[in-house]
Amino acid sequence: QMWLQRLWPLLGIGGSFPYGFHISVINYPSVHIRKFINETWIERHGSPLHPETIMLLWSFIVSVYGIGGFLGSICCGYLTTKYRKKKCQMCTNLIMLVAALFMAFSKTAKSFEMILVGRFLYGIGTGFSLNIHPQYVGEISPKKLRGFTNSTVAVFLTLGKLTGQVIGLREILGSEALWPWLLASSGLSALVQLVTLPFFPDSPSYLLIQKGNEEACRKAIRKLWGEGDHQAEIDDIMKEKVTMTSTKTLRVLEVIKERSLRWQLYILMTVMTTLHAFPLCIFQIYFYSFEVFHTAKFEEYLIPYVSLGVGLCECLSSILYSYIPYSVSHFFLQDNLGPFCFLIFLGILALSAIFIYLYLPETKGKSIMEIKAEFNKLNFGKKETSVTENSFPKEQLFCTKL
Repeated sequence: QMWLQRLWPLLGIGGSFPYGFHISVINYPSVHIRKFINETWIERHGSPLHPETIMLLWSFIVSVYGIGGFLGSICCGYLTTKYRKKKCQMCTNLIMLVAALFMAFSKTAKSFEMILVGRFLYGIGTGFSLNIHPQYVGEISPKKLRGFTNSTVAVFLTLGKLTGQVIGLREILGSEALWPWLLASSGLSALVQLVTLPFFPDSPSYLLIQKGNEEACRKAIRKLWGEGDHQAEIDDIMKEKVTMTSTKTLRVLEVIKERSLRWQLYILMTVMTTLHAFPLCIFQIYFYSFEVFHTAKFEEYLIPYVSLGVGLCECLSSILYSYIPYSVSHFFLQDNLGPFCFLIFLGILALSAIFIYLYLPETKGKSIMEIKAEFNKLNFGKKETSVTENSFPKEQLFCTKL
């Protein structure tokens, strides 16, 4: 499994790592960027910008990253199905490299608009990579390792946040002279993945299901997993292929109405709500850590180093518990609830934990078809448990364009 051990770290540095990196790194050069915006405007028009206008432009630079991520996520499903995940990830690397060039030369060109464009392209790139990473790493892993390799998504995400905090220090790249290179530095991970990814195989399921090349699938499995008897995994992929040949494409509203997908949607909504609530909670922790440090009379120049400890703890927690699987609203919560805003997240986590414990089927060591059979027990009740991997009626096989 040497090739697999090399591939999942490679997917991580070009997958969830940039997402975490760009969440944390943008805060460190904020003073320098706002100063650069004002100086550029004075040079162009001969008068300074109002502080509120500068803050508005800075807000656009920060938030456009989310807009780009939204667009990248929407397009990802269609493009990865049509052009395969490996090729789409390589194109994503090119987008990230172009964004890095915009960032690196924005100060030289005296254009804060280039920062805005670069940030938008970074968002598109991470929208793609954050979706491709867990899918690709899951498809190339055997069932017994799938849980571990999927947990690396969170590990590399927090590692990216920690890396952004470290190199954002003024002694490294966070100074007034070097901040453009700080924002461009994530292009290095994209370059590494772009150069090395072509030497690795496509996922076995893609080669067998989309390409219909069983020999290439077996060759990829041997390369990724080593020599041995992998016929059981190949049989699972074959069953999935048979199922997909009779699928019917549904629109979003049709998916919502479809009974055979009802509990999948319930669980998906619960898990995603929890996942999005947790980053908000983490943001509250970062926010209050700065307030606590100010109250404790820490020197201003020491606070970035102390807050780095918070990021280090988060990264270590992600690694230690890897086997356990910016929003506007946080301002409202902080202003109105203060420290009691954490109780909201406690309630969400408690309810989500109970729901997942009761209804989410175990996926460890199971094929996709076996997991579908478990969901059918929830969707159709005990009378419909005969709907198994060998007897799916065609009218109950669906996929969504998204």
